[in-house]
Amino acid sequence: MTRIDFHVLPDGSQRQHDIYICQLVERAWREGRHVHLHCETETLQQALDELLWTFYDASFLPHAPADSPEAAQVRVTLGHGQQAPQSAELLVNLQREVPPFFSQFEQVVETTGPDEAARAQARNRYRFYKDRGYPLETIKV
Repeated sequence: MTRIDFHVLPDGSQRQHDIYICQLVERAWREGRHVHLHCETETLQQALDELLWTFYDASFLPHAPADSPEAAQVRVTLGHGQQAPQSAELLVNLQREVPPFFSQFEQVVETTGPDEAARAQARNRYRFYKDRGYPLETIKV
């Protein structure tokens, strides 16, 4: 059964949130895991695509859009909308809703987001998983 981790972040900016996501993805990548970042919009996907290369001076995190030919050669992919990756172990959900394909992953990471509106949406996702009996862990950052 898919394990769900909710990362509770302190108040902050969208950029701080996105850098935290990049750090989380980098840790998983260094562990050899296949990660998919599922974004709310194409704009967010493009912003994270850029940030994954630049979030700190020495960063080099090979990644590709999930629908590109390069996706099969990297362990980190990005997508948005209803597109599901071909394969990954870890889903980092950055959508307001739970993606319909979340259960194909070993683990899903959710965050509370950078503001109160995002936190309200995160509470809805938490209830969704809880009501369906998924194992939940809360991680206070």
